Amino acid sequence: EGLTKVYWTPGKKGKMTAVDHLYVGVPRGQCFGLLGVNGAGKTTTFKMLTGDEQVTEGDAFINKYSIRKDKVKVRQFMGYCPQFDALDPLLTGREHLEFYARVRGIATKDIKSVSEWVIKRLGLAQHGDKISSSYSGGNKRKLSTAIALIGNPPIIFLDEPTTGMDPGARRFLWDCINSIVKAGHSVILTSHSMEECEALCNRLAIMVNGTFQCIGSIQHLKSRFGNGYTIVLRVKSESLDINPVMEFISSSFPSAKLKEKHHNMLQYQLGSVGLSLSKLFQAMEEAKRVYNVEDYSASQTTLDQVFISFAKKQTDLLDEELDECENYSDDELDDVAEDN
Repeated sequence: EGLTKVYWTPGKKGKMTAVDHLYVGVPRGQCFGLLGVNGAGKTTTFKMLTGDEQVTEGDAFINKYSIRKDKVKVRQFMGYCPQFDALDPLLTGREHLEFYARVRGIATKDIKSVSEWVIKRLGLAQHGDKISSSYSGGNKRKLSTAIALIGNPPIIFLDEPTTGMDPGARRFLWDCINSIVKAGHSVILTSHSMEECEALCNRLAIMVNGTFQCIGSIQHLKSRFGNGYTIVLRVKSESLDINPVMEFISSSFPSAKLKEKHHNMLQYQLGSVGLSLSKLFQAMEEAKRVYNVEDYSASQTTLDQVFISFAKKQTDLLDEELDECENYSDDELDDVAEDN
């Protein structure tokens, strides 16, 4: 509820708002994705929720406990995989898990069985007794995720969990996360991979300058913020004159914009206003019959394109923040800086 983080900096600007009044709820059994370029505020949001950073303003609640007033209680309900692996290079994977199991308060008689379960769950059976400094980058991420699962917490924060993983390991971890969500846990993750978000997230938000620019299901974001459809068509190689096809597309779809043209291949971006799929396919089938179009494909705007359209708005510091800062007196600035 209104979660905000302000960093106070020397100089005329005085402050930088890293996270600006976030409002969102994540129910049980949902995977919620946070997307944003570097510096958008994703990791800072995680750090506030997990207690690594003080909250400047607002609050958040996990199982009705406040992250500001009930930190000890809140931490009992969460698991956290940080952006950078917090591992001891001299401990084995098994020793890491047994250590964190003790920290979690798991009964001594159950520690070994819990550690063994997590090792098998994350596919670390062959590496469990090796020191973590010998792990590959992907296995270190697996171990960090395994630590987050210790104690079976109801909510799990994963900050770029698949960074450095090969495609096979990445998909293995995706299957693990999906099974966790299906078991009724809530997962909140950040990622730079649109493919990962489409594979895992029921709902996601795109952050720019510390605020949510949009939030909803992936299909909702594509439909609401996408640029219509992309069509790619190929003219038969023996027909070298593609101008008639281009004229046909321009007349059939006035909003069409030519994006690429390579030999006998054309790619167009079509606006979605007033365009139905039936009209699109009807026109393309006519192009196949009359204008020697060999084949074509039509696709909706991708999540990457939606993300990029918002990412362009990211700045280091909004101009209006400087104006807001000037409304504070020197005493007020000193008081808030001391509190943070």
